[in-house]
Amino acid sequence: MKPLFLNPPTFEDFDGGAGARYQASREVTSFWFPGWLTYPAGMIPGARVVDAPVQRLDLDACLKIAKDFDMVVMYTSTPTLAIDVETARRVKAQRPETVTVLTGPHVSVLPEESLRFADGAVDIVCRGEFDYSTAELCAGKPWEEVDGISFMKDGKVCHTKDRPPIQDLDALPFASQVYKRDLPIEEYVIPHFRHPYVSIYASRGCPSRCIYCLWPQTFSGRTLRKRSPENVYEEVKWIKENLPQVKDISFDDDTFTADKQHAIAIARAIKPLNVSWVINARANTDYETLKELSEAGMHHVVVGYESGNEQILKNIKKGVTKAQAIEFTKNCKKLGITVHGAFVLGLPGETRETIKETIAYAIDLDLTSIQVSLASPYPGTEFYQMAKENGWIASDSFLDATGHQKCVINYPDLTNQEIFDAVELFYNKFYFRPRYIARSIYSMLVDAKVRRKLLKEGAQYLSYMKKRKKAAC
Repeated sequence: MKPLFLNPPTFEDFDGGAGARYQASREVTSFWFPGWLTYPAGMIPGARVVDAPVQRLDLDACLKIAKDFDMVVMYTSTPTLAIDVETARRVKAQRPETVTVLTGPHVSVLPEESLRFADGAVDIVCRGEFDYSTAELCAGKPWEEVDGISFMKDGKVCHTKDRPPIQDLDALPFASQVYKRDLPIEEYVIPHFRHPYVSIYASRGCPSRCIYCLWPQTFSGRTLRKRSPENVYEEVKWIKENLPQVKDISFDDDTFTADKQHAIAIARAIKPLNVSWVINARANTDYETLKELSEAGMHHVVVGYESGNEQILKNIKKGVTKAQAIEFTKNCKKLGITVHGAFVLGLPGETRETIKETIAYAIDLDLTSIQVSLASPYPGTEFYQMAKENGWIASDSFLDATGHQKCVINYPDLTNQEIFDAVELFYNKFYFRPRYIARSIYSMLVDAKVRRKLLKEGAQYLSYMKKRKKAAC
């Protein structure tokens, strides 16, 4: 079978939070590459990847493309399950013999519920990594013999045996080659990355125990599996030679620094290539590791600080203290590494006072940029189980009617509306302070390109917040 790997259309202003890895308007338009879809697409003859939000394709355009394929594989998430099932239903309606497949964390942990919810629109759900599952299906292997899938048969849900996580990551194709073949690279943008950029993985899985983090608990696992530094070098070299327009390579690993020696080995391998790159790092990475990565071209880190309250950090099993995070930030500044800090409001233990504490903490850190998310208890996470047992979940829907993220966490002494409103307060206090404004004005005065970028992002931010506030009313 010839498969279409489809990142389906959602809302115009979709902000699905952590469960929607690929597309999000968020406060400023951000588009991540659909990396997970590209690996099997690079393994199967005749496969194609379509990223509807980035390529600005509506459902009718996607259906027209789907007519030429025997299988349509879609990544779905908890916030978008209903709309993605409807897309699958439309695919089946126009060509009943098309095999429809859903993948992603939600269907991995709730395969039977997802199939029954789909009510015939979805033929198969893949549990966990789906690289080889989809390849085997397309090669004609009987469904009953394909590990890691679930499907309906005679009114009952059939589950094949679990597929173990892939150990030999070097055997997988290069995601970047599929990007070049199928996707408009220049259309992908992350505001705090140099543009254009591409994202790749040097590992899968994360050994950290954070209770809220979706992917390690539901999909990629808590055991770190690594590509060899030599294999990573070959892909980075390929990118440099074949995608000369790329100005940043993002290592989208859950935590690039989870294994310091592996991170350093990659840095040493790619240093001669003289490329610019960014990583997701933990805020306990030591100075010497940061220095070695920086000297090899790593100039920017994305870091989950989450909260400025020590007890909340313990509640969520972050494994990083405030003191460590403060030292890490100082070390980044010493080395000239810019920092994008991620914070989450509404985690267990949140109060009005801890929100103020976290805002003050972010301001004291004086990071390059920040993102503030609402705590979302996705099925399959320890946070979800805790929230369910304590009656903290106020709604089954993570999105409002226009696609903006809702706060579904409601604590006895802190309402979901208060948490929702605190996001805008956080942004305003961080970005509209004299020090940050002065730094931004200086950057705009000395660099016309930066000026255009910041003015555009500022307009996007104000427009987004206006729509977000209106949707909440």
